[in-house]
Amino acid sequence: MQEPIVLQNLTKVYGKDFKAVDDLSLTIKPSSFVGILGPNGAGKTTTIKMLTNLLTITSGHAYLNGTDVSSNPKHALGGVGAVVETPEFYPFLTPNETLEYLGAIRGMPKIEVKRRSKEVLELVQMTEWSGVRIGKFSKGMKQRIALAQALLHEPTIVILDEPTSGLDPRGMVEVREVLKELKKQRYTVFMSSHLLNEVQEVCSEVALIDHGKLLAYDSVSSLTSKIDTKKLEIRIADQVRGDAMDKLRSFPGVQYLNIVNEQQFFIDFAGDEQAQADLLLKIQGLGYRVVSFKESGVALENLYMSLIKSSR
Repeated sequence: MQEPIVLQNLTKVYGKDFKAVDDLSLTIKPSSFVGILGPNGAGKTTTIKMLTNLLTITSGHAYLNGTDVSSNPKHALGGVGAVVETPEFYPFLTPNETLEYLGAIRGMPKIEVKRRSKEVLELVQMTEWSGVRIGKFSKGMKQRIALAQALLHEPTIVILDEPTSGLDPRGMVEVREVLKELKKQRYTVFMSSHLLNEVQEVCSEVALIDHGKLLAYDSVSSLTSKIDTKKLEIRIADQVRGDAMDKLRSFPGVQYLNIVNEQQFFIDFAGDEQAQADLLLKIQGLGYRVVSFKESGVALENLYMSLIKSSR
């Protein structure tokens, strides 16, 4: 089986010497959910625009299902669904009408459009809004319609450019739930993001980039296993006491302690799971009743920041 997405020495140069993407090579396996992660200006959107033939490649190659995007874009993109930057729709059309219109543009039979519209609107949890004009929708609802249109023609590859960007917390949660459903259905998904916790939550692999250069590419579990320091979130049923916190700062592995409020604090901790278990016992030994003790979900952060510092 050929790899669905292959980037070979992909480079984009603006002007005489500004490299937005610099010799980027990636091979993405079938049914992977890959996040390309980097700060604003890292080259994420530029990479996605070259991959979807919205930007001309300066040098290198991008292949979708074995077809070169630059030399044969129509064939390469035939099996691709994409949402690039902020989606917009005709406000006077409903989701059903929008999908019917887009399906006709793609040359899909009407009966197929009707069947798939029902399936994709159910997937993105917009069935009850299928007959309502899109002009009344929130940004998060529009984003879910954008995901629905990307899936309408049953693509094998889905390409998403920061799908939760600009959404309120509720909208972000709703879109992430859709992304998790995509993961279950074994699409090959290539998604850009600048949110560490988002990538860690929904992706199986992650490519870390900065200034257009690839810093690391591996499974999320493999990358996070290389991280020595983890951020722990602790909530207690009692009140934080200064003397106990001073003792806690001196415990082995505790590198930094941040008190959030009277019943919550964070610890940057270097140690394996056994050491974390020992730390929990020591916190309880200080007289605290622990309500929760967990990693805070940003385990990639320290690795990413250290890679950026070394790359610069």
